[in-house]
Amino acid sequence: MSTSNQDEERYKEAKTVRKIVLIVFAVIMVFIIAIGVSGYLYVKSALEPMDPKDDTIKSVEIPLGSSISTIGEILEEHSIIKSGTIFRYYTKFKNETEFQAGNYDFSASMTLDEIIDTLKTGKLMEEAVLTVTIPEGKKLEDIAKIFAQHTSITEEEFMKTVNDPEFIENVMNMYPTILSEEILNSDIIHPLEGYLFAATYDFNTETPTVESIIIAMLDKTEEVVLKYMNQIEEFEDEDLTIHEALTMASLVENEAREVNDRKLIADVFYNRLDEGMPLQTDPTVLYALGEHKDRVLTEYTEIDSPYNTYMYTGLPVGPISNFAENALEAVLNPEPTSALYFLAATDTGKVYYSDTLEEHNQKKAQYIHN
Repeated sequence: MSTSNQDEERYKEAKTVRKIVLIVFAVIMVFIIAIGVSGYLYVKSALEPMDPKDDTIKSVEIPLGSSISTIGEILEEHSIIKSGTIFRYYTKFKNETEFQAGNYDFSASMTLDEIIDTLKTGKLMEEAVLTVTIPEGKKLEDIAKIFAQHTSITEEEFMKTVNDPEFIENVMNMYPTILSEEILNSDIIHPLEGYLFAATYDFNTETPTVESIIIAMLDKTEEVVLKYMNQIEEFEDEDLTIHEALTMASLVENEAREVNDRKLIADVFYNRLDEGMPLQTDPTVLYALGEHKDRVLTEYTEIDSPYNTYMYTGLPVGPISNFAENALEAVLNPEPTSALYFLAATDTGKVYYSDTLEEHNQKKAQYIHN
C-alpha cells in the first residue's frame, strides 16, 4: 500500500473516531441536561400550588411539638403540597422556623408562602402536657436518664434507639446539613453524642416516642447551627468542619461557664492546635473513662482512647456532650489571646491564663488546692 493510501486510511479512521467521540459527548451532554432540566422542573413544580383551581377547604391538625419534617409530611398526606421534602428545604432556605401547632384550614390552591404565613400565626391547639428541660453539658446517657425520669421510656430503650444504625441512617438523611459521615467513625462511642441540643422541650403527650424526642432535639440543633453556617464555612478553609465545631463547642462547654472565659479558652485550644500541642482537657478523659470523677488523676490520663486529649493531639474524635449556643459562638468568635495554658482556681473558680508552662505551674501552686 502506498504512503498516500495509508494516509487516507488514517484520515478516515481519525474522522470516524472523531464522529464517535462527538456522538458519545453529545449523548452524555443530553443526558446531563435532561437530568438538570428534570430536577429543575421537579423543584419548580413542587414550589407551585398543589392545584391552583382547587379552593376546597381541608382541616389539617398540626400537633404540638411537630418538626418541620413532620409538618411537611402532614401537608403532603393531606394533598396540600406536592412534596414534604421540598417544603422542608424551602422553609430552611427562608429561615422560617416559628411555626405553631393548631387546627388549620388549608386548600390545594395555596402557595407555599401562604401556607408558611398561616402556620406562623396559628393558635396553639392545646397546652403542653409534658415539658422536659435538658441542661447544657449533658451526655446522651444523662439525657436518657432525664427522659426516663419524666416518661415511661427506659434508659436502655432510649440508648438503643439513639445508637440504632437504621435510625442513624434515617436521621442523617433528614438532617444532611448537620449530620455528616464523620459521626459514623468507628471510634465514636455514640454517633449522635453532642447533637441533641440543650433546651426545654414541650410535648402534647405524656408518652412521646424516643424517635419523636430525638427528632425534636435534632430540629433544635439544626435551627441553632444554621444561624452560624456562614461562619462555620469560613472556618472550613482552616479545616474546621461542622462536626469539629460541635466537638470543640462541647469541650468549651465543659471547661467554663462564663461567656468571656469560653471565648478565651476556645482561643487557647486553637493556639494549642496550631502548636501541635495536646489539648489536655480533663473532661475528655472523664468521657473516655465513662464515669464521673471529682478529680482527674494522672493514671486516668493514660487511658488509651481517641477521646483522651492527654494521649492524642488534635480534637477528640467527636463531641463529649451537648452544649449551649454561646459555647458554639465562642468557638466561632474566640477572644484572641497568646495563652497556651489555663486553670480554674479551687476556691473561687476564677480562670487564670498563662503563656508559658513555668507561669502556669506557678499559678497552679498558688490557686489549686487538693
